[in-house]
Amino acid sequence: MTLTVGPLSAEPGRKTRGTVPVDLGPTTVDIPLILVNGSRPGPRVVLTGGVHGGEFIGTDAAARLAGLLEPGEVSGQVVICPVANPPAVYDGRLGKSPLDGVNINRVFPGDKDGGPTERLAAWLFENVISGADAYADLHSGGIDETLLDFVGYRLTSDEELDAKTRGMAKSVGYERVLFGRNAEGGNSHAAAARHSIPAILIETGQLGERDAAATRTLLDGLYRLLHHLGVIDAPQHVAPLTAQPRDWVWTGAVESPAAGLWYPDATTGDEVTEGQTIGRVVDPADGSEHKVTATATGQILYGMNGLTVAPGAELAAIAVPHD
Repeated sequence: MTLTVGPLSAEPGRKTRGTVPVDLGPTTVDIPLILVNGSRPGPRVVLTGGVHGGEFIGTDAAARLAGLLEPGEVSGQVVICPVANPPAVYDGRLGKSPLDGVNINRVFPGDKDGGPTERLAAWLFENVISGADAYADLHSGGIDETLLDFVGYRLTSDEELDAKTRGMAKSVGYERVLFGRNAEGGNSHAAAARHSIPAILIETGQLGERDAAATRTLLDGLYRLLHHLGVIDAPQHVAPLTAQPRDWVWTGAVESPAAGLWYPDATTGDEVTEGQTIGRVVDPADGSEHKVTATATGQILYGMNGLTVAPGAELAAIAVPHD
């Protein structure tokens, strides 16, 4: 059957590339889309990159995959959106949109009558994500963020859905597979889970890097995922796994108590204990210090690398293996 998103369409056995204009109220943005309609029946898989600005690995891998996938190799349909949030990617280069200061990955499934970012989330959810048989949202550590690669997903009350999603998450081949105990919140993969779509978050790379090796790591993971879903044959060029995927669970997050300069004593990858001092926030005006302690025991999976922080800025996220 024909694959259609907005004015773009691809017949079976064809690939279509283009942009779709989306009205956000005060402005219109062009969303790039690549539609790969396979030559054989199969699932519809949606991949989004560029939900946040400053996270380049996901956008790079999505764009490269769009050029590499050929319809004759595909069973089903693949919809690739390398830049889901153009204002943040091209103008803001950070998590929040310069149009309204909103983090789009906190407002899914969006509101078509809301502000610009809520409207964009609503369009993406209705036109790109909805109707998918599987969805993966590609992220990385932003310009100020160190990060260990991981895959995330959310549990629901639907055991069959959770089993499908867990299988997708582990198929990527990353060592750390983080599950959330519910599907609450405005993340795209959480909203998809609430609408019975198997959905995962893939985090690859850090510090806003544009690194060929990190992009290759993510591409390999996407090929494994597409093979797991039955979209492509077993890829022959993918690097062998160096570690088996293991379930992890979040135990705590650490936020900045004040505006100031962040001086960490523990960084991403470190093991910390609840109550342990992991750094301090210094007031640049008078030199006073706010001690920052770990809110839980575990390993820091991502953390703030930037010097300047605002109140409530996430300084560290802590997780442990789930045995």
